[in-house]
Amino acid sequence: MNKQVVISALAGIIIVLAFTVTTTLTENQADAEITPFPSREKVISVTGIATTSVEPDLLVITFGVENQEESARDALFANSKSMTSIVDTIQTLGISEDEISTSRISIYPIYDNYRDPVTERYVQELIGYRVINTITVETSQLDKAADIIDGAVSSGANRVDNVSFTLSPQKQLEVKDDLLGKAILNAKKKAENALAPLDHKIIGVKAITLSEFGMPPPIPIFRTTSAFAEEAVFKSSTPVFSSDQDITTSASVIFLIGSN
Repeated sequence: MNKQVVISALAGIIIVLAFTVTTTLTENQADAEITPFPSREKVISVTGIATTSVEPDLLVITFGVENQEESARDALFANSKSMTSIVDTIQTLGISEDEISTSRISIYPIYDNYRDPVTERYVQELIGYRVINTITVETSQLDKAADIIDGAVSSGANRVDNVSFTLSPQKQLEVKDDLLGKAILNAKKKAENALAPLDHKIIGVKAITLSEFGMPPPIPIFRTTSAFAEEAVFKSSTPVFSSDQDITTSASVIFLIGSN
């Protein structure tokens, strides 16, 4: 038998073997996909809850000046003058520049609508410009709420939009970490109590789902606008106290379980 015939025969055998192996693997994979084995894991799903009462550590006050003049330039100038006086006043109370930020500034034209007696059409006439400029004070000096409001209003502020107590970002993180751990421990305790009569125990953890950490809305002391500036002065003359906030979070845990 010559060499060419031998090589051709061997090539044919290799091809047949390769085809047989590939076909066998493909059939085994198909069998595995079509007839999967059911999971033999035993699990229990529990939701743990943790609640805590937290004392706010951040005072947030938003106030400003709203004024109107015939020209935009005059309106901006008058507004800027008042705001400068307000900022200077609250800084004398120990509030630093880092604790003060601009929250809103806007300027828009004011029109008067009237009916033209000749054409009997309604027309608009530009009568001036209105400027609204508000700033926000965020400070840990909670006991200065009344002083800041009094100082701002006495220096020209005719808007006190919001006064509230809340948590600083640093304290939010501390509370979040503490609550999540307690929520998971609460879930474990619930699972253990449920398994005790069944003569089963926790042998592992399959999955944990953490809920979004939701902060309660800030505690508002009062909210007013320029129409109630006098009311703001009246209220700020009374001591302002903060109160604790109740915060709750949850965690869902799937535990692997087995018999005792």
